[in-house]
Amino acid sequence: MSGTADGGSGAGAAGPSVVRVLIADDQLLVRHGLVLMLGPEPGVEVVGEAADGAQAVELARRLRPDVVVMDIRMPVLDGVAATGRLTREVPGCRVLALSTFDLDECVVDALRAGACGFLPKDASPEELVTALRVVRTGEAVVAPRLLTRLISSYVTAPRRPAEPAGAVRAGVPDGLTPREREVWRLIATGLGNTGIAAEMFISPSTVKNHITALFAKLRVRDRAQAVIAAYEAGLVRAGERG
Repeated sequence: MSGTADGGSGAGAAGPSVVRVLIADDQLLVRHGLVLMLGPEPGVEVVGEAADGAQAVELARRLRPDVVVMDIRMPVLDGVAATGRLTREVPGCRVLALSTFDLDECVVDALRAGACGFLPKDASPEELVTALRVVRTGEAVVAPRLLTRLISSYVTAPRRPAEPAGAVRAGVPDGLTPREREVWRLIATGLGNTGIAAEMFISPSTVKNHITALFAKLRVRDRAQAVIAAYEAGLVRAGERG
């Protein structure tokens, strides 16, 4: 993760702009705990709380938060469906999914729906604040401890032969250079840009250029979706590391 939080819209403001956060969780104690956790943090402002996914979408339309911290399992409208609606209806708003369970297939569904990443609910305050700032920039938060294992378990599915021959997710797409393919593989095994640069003996700026070209060719928005695509394409398999 790169933990910078340079503001996009606050061009005239002094210093980094504030990350406006909406918290969506059906458990009152969890919501209040997150508010108490984030309240003292400089550069973070909790602008609202929602008790279900439908309320989260409604409040996001009205309050225009930078990031929605979204519980996956909620009544009325669950976090996956709410994430999909936010992606379509409030495109400037990022979603950071939360899950109680280390291996929750719904998290993969949330990533497919447009979430920029996820954290377990036992994440530390420092991890949460860093994740909010990263997600706000449009980057994905890929937690190596959980995300690679989760995707290994739930994305590798025996459905590839049934997909159309031209589908992006049916296999490794044509047109990737050898370096782009290697960058993709290393992203999927949990490495950040610095780790990829060290592994490939290239500069971090060159890694960023490869990633920009790779995402365009894969037609994915961020790192999380690129990891899902790598497992679905068979580029990496469960248990494969670095």
